[in-house]
Amino acid sequence: MSVQPHIAVSAEQVSERVIVCGEPDRVNRIVALLERPELLADNREYRVMNGQYQGQPITVCSTGIGAPSAIIALEELAQCGAKYMVRVGSAGALQANIGLGELIVAEAAVRDEGGSKAYVASEFPAVASHQLVAGISSYLKQRQYPSYAGIVRSHDSFYTDGEDQLCQYWNKNGVLGADMETSALLTVGRLRGLQVASVLNNVVLYQQDVQDGVNQYASADEVMMQGEMMAAEAALYALCIQP
Repeated sequence: MSVQPHIAVSAEQVSERVIVCGEPDRVNRIVALLERPELLADNREYRVMNGQYQGQPITVCSTGIGAPSAIIALEELAQCGAKYMVRVGSAGALQANIGLGELIVAEAAVRDEGGSKAYVASEFPAVASHQLVAGISSYLKQRQYPSYAGIVRSHDSFYTDGEDQLCQYWNKNGVLGADMETSALLTVGRLRGLQVASVLNNVVLYQQDVQDGVNQYASADEVMMQGEMMAAEAALYALCIQP
């Protein structure tokens, strides 16, 4: 099969079990948990690496920021034979009880982004794979790591004029956190026959300034980096118990 135009890899290079993340450098941090790490491609926002975890081949691919680039990665990874996919991402909390570095396991997502709506009407639900969610949650319970399972919201910008009101609205409706990719991956993954899940590391406290939160994350705060690694470990566990 020919090389995919954006992720720049071909089918024989991609495993059935895939982790996706936004930031290219996060690929390197996740692959540090794997044996036999190998860089396959580094094109635009897409860095793709392979490795092995407990004898299982794993592919890790960055997707950049937002739904459109995440969907491109999912589509091309699916063309290469990916069957199970977990997003290891970051989120801003929409509930005051969720601390920095604590994890949100997305059972479903509010589709407040435009990428998935190019595929199917907004009434179509964005729902995670029950098997993958169960695996992620089981691992986090075993490790006694603080985590919350429920609904997240995915959107297209942190900087809309009504962002505070939007956050208050979804807070009142029990949504746990917000990111920019989960709902698109869950929706398009479902349409393409993939099992997809998302585990999100909280990097912004509820009602904290977004820029302050992102700057804290960029400075590699120990608590949040611990959350990222725990999310990656939980994703690997969930992927490797699939048949």
